[in-house]
Amino acid sequence: MTKEEELVNILIEKSYHISFAESATGGMLAARLVNVSNASKVLDESFVTYADEAKMKYLDVKRETIEKYNVVSEEVAKEMVIGLANNTKANICASVTGVAGPTGGTELIPVGMICFGFYINGKVITKTNKFGDLGRNIVRQKASDYVYDTLLELLK
Repeated sequence: MTKEEELVNILIEKSYHISFAESATGGMLAARLVNVSNASKVLDESFVTYADEAKMKYLDVKRETIEKYNVVSEEVAKEMVIGLANNTKANICASVTGVAGPTGGTELIPVGMICFGFYINGKVITKTNKFGDLGRNIVRQKASDYVYDTLLELLK
């Protein structure tokens, strides 16, 4: 059974709905979920908010938070996931913001650094992972795997 199938089954069993707010993964999280039969029972909506303005418009991320902490930060990932939960009313939410590369990295925020937000029935957890400069699509895949692994761990 794939991670996606396992997650869909758990969500159906618990009567939960899920939403994603994706930047660095560019829709990969939602795409992976809809590969699974019955995904429509657990996913109503998801957002790809690649631009800062989209994060502010659809997820209620504050400009001040982006300016103070950088868009690649746990603070922004937290606002993304809370805004997502407020706007979708999903029980389970995940957000991703980061630098997939190969450009865009700095000394403080290197290529491969991804920040995550998880919302589980009102509880918010943020995490940061540095996957390294492995190539854009490998970083995206690793970030996507990390979200699925973390959600499965949190929901079991």
